[in-house]
Amino acid sequence: MPYANNRGVRIHYWDVGSGPPVVLHHGFTQNLKRWYLCGYVEALCKDFRLVLMDHRGHGGSDKPHDPAAYSLPDRVADVVAVLDHLELPKATFWGYSGGGRIGFSLPTYAAERLDAVVIGGQDPYEVRVYPLSQYSSDPHTFLNLLLQHLGIEKGLADLHPMIASDLLTNDFQALAAAHQDEPSLEEFLPRLTMPTLLYAGEFDPSGPKMMECTSAIPNGTFISLEGLSHLLAFWSTDVVVGHVRAFLQRVYAPSDCA
Repeated sequence: MPYANNRGVRIHYWDVGSGPPVVLHHGFTQNLKRWYLCGYVEALCKDFRLVLMDHRGHGGSDKPHDPAAYSLPDRVADVVAVLDHLELPKATFWGYSGGGRIGFSLPTYAAERLDAVVIGGQDPYEVRVYPLSQYSSDPHTFLNLLLQHLGIEKGLADLHPMIASDLLTNDFQALAAAHQDEPSLEEFLPRLTMPTLLYAGEFDPSGPKMMECTSAIPNGTFISLEGLSHLLAFWSTDVVVGHVRAFLQRVYAPSDCA
C-alpha cells in the first residue's frame, strides 16, 4: 500500500485516474473506501486524477492514541505530505464532513498548493463534540452515541449492515483521541481566495452556517442540496458529482477535463 510520511506518521492513500488532480478527504470514522463504495471514483476517474487519503487515525493510516497528534496543523501537513510524495505541486482539495475542516485550513498553511477547494457538510465555526472517550473500549456504544448525536435515532441499527461492519473495524482509542473540540476557523475564511465550492444537504445542521460563511470567502459559492440530510448528501453521488464536475470544469481548462 502506498504511504506518505509526515514526521513519522504514515498516511495511506490511493492514486487513481488521470487528469487534473483532486484530493479526496473523508470524514470522522470513515475511510477512503467510501469514495469507491458511493461511486465517486467511478464517476470521476476518467476525467480527474483522484488522490484518496485516509485521515490519520483512520483506515490504513497510522493511528496515534495521543490527542496531541491530531492538531490541525498536523492534519493539514498530512495532505501536503501526500502531495509531496506524489510530486504534485498543486491540486484541488475536496473534503466532506470532518475532512471539510482541513479544507478551511489548507489556505492558511499551504495556499500555494491549491487550485481550488470543495467542502461538503462542514461549517468553519467552533465545534463542541459529544464526549465519547470513555467509550473507547465499547465500540457499539461509541458509534451508537455518535450516530444518535448526528440524528440517526437507532444508531448502527439504522445503517446498512456492510456500513455498520466497516465502522466497527475502527481503532476506537485512536478515534477517541481524534474526537476533540475544535476552535472556530472563521478568521481563515478571507484566505480562501482560490475558487471555493461549499455544499450541504438541505437538512444538514451545518447548511445555514455554510451559507452564512460563504459571504466571507472571496471566491466562494454555496449550494444547498434539496431534501437531503448530512449522510444522504454524501450518498447522493449523482447529485453531488454534477455540481462538483461543473465547478471543476470552470477551474480547469475544458481541454483538461474532457
